[in-house]
Amino acid sequence: MLVSERMSRPVITVSPEDSLHDVIVLFKREHIRRAPVITNGKLVGIVSQSDLLNASPSPVTSLSIWELNYLLSKITISRVMSKKVRTVDVSTPIEVAARVMADNKIGGLPVMNDSRVVGMITETDLFKVFLEMMGARQKATRVTATIVDVRGELAKLTKAVAGAGGNFISLGMFTGSEAGTKIVTFKVLGMTKEDVRKALGKVVKKFWDIRVS
Repeated sequence: MLVSERMSRPVITVSPEDSLHDVIVLFKREHIRRAPVITNGKLVGIVSQSDLLNASPSPVTSLSIWELNYLLSKITISRVMSKKVRTVDVSTPIEVAARVMADNKIGGLPVMNDSRVVGMITETDLFKVFLEMMGARQKATRVTATIVDVRGELAKLTKAVAGAGGNFISLGMFTGSEAGTKIVTFKVLGMTKEDVRKALGKVVKKFWDIRVS
């Protein structure tokens, strides 16, 4: 799966000359938390909700609402935006974008096609991908178990599930709590909790959880 398949678009952009007040209003209206800053079609920065909050007067200010709005209208985005922008290409794998965001503690990345910003990939987009990968919106038997991390063990598990009449709707593998192990979490249709224990009892090292969800 590539970023282009799950990015948010059309992308909402702002200009360096836009006022802080106008961009705050824009963010609230469009329910967004960050926006690329564009000049003559070129990406020159990015502004986030936290940038706007940090540049705004304190909520306990003694300024009147009119004075506050006047002050916000005089501050331009060029003064509060981040000029160093991390981006990804439309052909970037979704997990690479997630790694960049996690490693740099950022909530979204502009998506580029050549030199044009064509979308945003955000943490919300990644959450939606995760929900789909884990089958979170489909009711089925959900299993978490430990398997030995050697060649062929996962194949044994999938073969046992298929042999018992199960149909996978999701499967994820994670680092095990013990060396040489992996934790697998999957959801299957066509198998009860009892079916799972019977079919996989000799395949997995340990069951952590079996439930219908």
